[in-house]
Amino acid sequence: MTRSKQPDPSAKGSKTAKTGRRKASPRKKNDIHLSNEDRSLPAAGKKSATKAKNKAGQRSERKLRQKSSASKASAAPRKTQRKGPGLLFRFVRFVVYWGVIASLWGGIAIAAIVLYYGAQLPQSSDWQIPDRPPNVQILSHDGGLIANRGKTGGQEVRLSSLPPYLPDAVIAIEDHRFYSHFGFDPIGFTRAMVTNVVKGRLAQGGSTLTQQLAKNLFLEHKRTIERKVQELILAIWLETKFSKEEILEMYLNRVYFGAGATGVDAAARTYFNKPSSMVTLAEAATIAGLLKAPSRLAPNRHPKRARARAKLVLAAMEREGFITAKEHKLAMTMPVKAVARHRTNSLNYVADWVMEQLPAYVEDVSEDLIVETSLDLRMQTLAERAINSALDSSGKKYGVAQGALVSATPFGAVRALVGGRSYQQSQFNRAVKAKRQPGSAFKPFVYLASLELGNSPNGMRVDEPVRFGKWSPKNYSQKYMGQVSLRRALALSLNTVAAQLAFEIGPGNVAATARRLGIRSKMANNPSIALGTSEVTPIELVGAYLPFANGGLRAEPYVIARILTKSGDVLYVHPAIAGAQVIAPNVLSNINSMMQETLISGTGKKALLPGRPAGGKTGTSQNYRDAWFVGYTANLVTGIWFGNDNGAPTKRASGGNLPASAWKAYMVGAHNGTTIAALPGVSAQQLAASRKRLGAETNPWVNPDLLPEGQSAMPEPKPKSFFSRLFGLD
Repeated sequence: MTRSKQPDPSAKGSKTAKTGRRKASPRKKNDIHLSNEDRSLPAAGKKSATKAKNKAGQRSERKLRQKSSASKASAAPRKTQRKGPGLLFRFVRFVVYWGVIASLWGGIAIAAIVLYYGAQLPQSSDWQIPDRPPNVQILSHDGGLIANRGKTGGQEVRLSSLPPYLPDAVIAIEDHRFYSHFGFDPIGFTRAMVTNVVKGRLAQGGSTLTQQLAKNLFLEHKRTIERKVQELILAIWLETKFSKEEILEMYLNRVYFGAGATGVDAAARTYFNKPSSMVTLAEAATIAGLLKAPSRLAPNRHPKRARARAKLVLAAMEREGFITAKEHKLAMTMPVKAVARHRTNSLNYVADWVMEQLPAYVEDVSEDLIVETSLDLRMQTLAERAINSALDSSGKKYGVAQGALVSATPFGAVRALVGGRSYQQSQFNRAVKAKRQPGSAFKPFVYLASLELGNSPNGMRVDEPVRFGKWSPKNYSQKYMGQVSLRRALALSLNTVAAQLAFEIGPGNVAATARRLGIRSKMANNPSIALGTSEVTPIELVGAYLPFANGGLRAEPYVIARILTKSGDVLYVHPAIAGAQVIAPNVLSNINSMMQETLISGTGKKALLPGRPAGGKTGTSQNYRDAWFVGYTANLVTGIWFGNDNGAPTKRASGGNLPASAWKAYMVGAHNGTTIAALPGVSAQQLAASRKRLGAETNPWVNPDLLPEGQSAMPEPKPKSFFSRLFGLD
């Protein structure tokens, strides 16, 4: 039998008989197999020992863990410090880092923008301060200011001529670091930007006075990046080129204050009717306050807003040390009265007229000029008052809305001129430009032409209905007197007699006589010329009356007496040359003796001047559209017109009522303090003859020095009702 093969106990993986497990073979020298002790699972025979050992290991492990936790807890502070910088520090470091990066790139971007827009400017070597627009200062004959004309509305002033609190007020409210910055104020700019961001709108501006000056001098007023960049460049250039005082002076003369006023002098005159050198502290604060918003803070239109702004200016002045608390308190109590009528009174008609004539004397107004005029401010006030008072009291009654007045010396120097009721409502100068029918105010030229052909004031004509072709003139009274002298016919303004004379001597001779005396407008060549149907201007008609008052010499009304530069160079002087003799002395004597009777017994009795010889003529155009009175003394020739701009008929306004009364009101005041003198050519004998013929009671104006011994002037009696009805109209 073959014996079964027994397993080799030494073979790998052999099992023991008892356990049925493989018996571990002894390791050989190079055997790398794990023993039971090396395995993670204990051998079966050592199970209990392994468990005990494991439990002991677990206990040791728990203890180690506890010790490790305690150690970690005790070492936690030191471990946190060893972690490095905290969250806040890392955030700050992040912000700083990227802030620097952003600043670098922002600086590069800003530099690029500055270079780009700066390159659009001309070369700095070509930069020059532009000339300030020239101002024309218009003065009265005694040196009073009538107006400033030009783009600025005021004179250029020196810083030394201003009260110190005026520039201080501007600095305090607009740029209180003006004397410490270099043209750009980073602090002020940053503050303004933060304020604008917080408020969500443009609440503050960060521009300095120098930047504002640069904008006014060189740039357009538009809000663009280009303009702001160029403004900054130019401001720095100004700071390097000029002193702070020079910059401030330029700024105060160039900045806009509203209402057409550029510069502090224009602002002072516009709002307070005084030069900038005379403004009070409160007024200076008001002017400085205008810079923020001239239209909204104008003291003559929004006084409450202007006063509130002025309070802020005064507070800023005290805060900056420009004024004391006591001065601040005192200024708060000062009244600030803005003028409501700047550039609205009648002086502006004169100023406009001057500016219209100026180019004829000065071709190019390239520098400040001074124009000395013949105007008298006192007489101008009287003239404006006479026109406005007449319209206020009787304008509605007579259906009249407008009036005009021209008053000149016998040799043409205009002393007063009113172009309308209100310059504010209408700038049309009726005294110079309005052509209207003069009516019977034209008749003196008809009678003068008749006298020059040999007729006598005592020559007779028949006042009766007449006809010349299809034209049949009628008297305003619709009545006729029959036989009447030329003297009486002129005084009573009889249309039929004037028409007869024009027909006798010829309309052409009448027109030639009028043109010789000064009428330049086109005149009709027909008998109706005698009744003043050809249109003329008030100043033209007054000019044609001048020879009656100056001895028969031709004279032209003028207002410009002299033109100077601000430095004193004389550019023009009105020539003091007598005009040609246009009325012979003997004829002048007759026409003046006839003209004075219009005021004594004719249609112009309401114009009678107590104690002063005067002549004149009423005028009323067809359908009562125009009412005139033109009269004169040895001192003044004055013409007044009333009517409506649209030519609408009035309510029977005639030369003998409204114009005659206004003429007297003006002339009485205008002659205050002047010497009484007879009209040229009228002798004492003629005056006495007139008084004897008319009766002392109807001749109260006669100069007592010229009356015969024992006689005296007498007051004017009330007219009889018959004559009032018959001759009350022109």
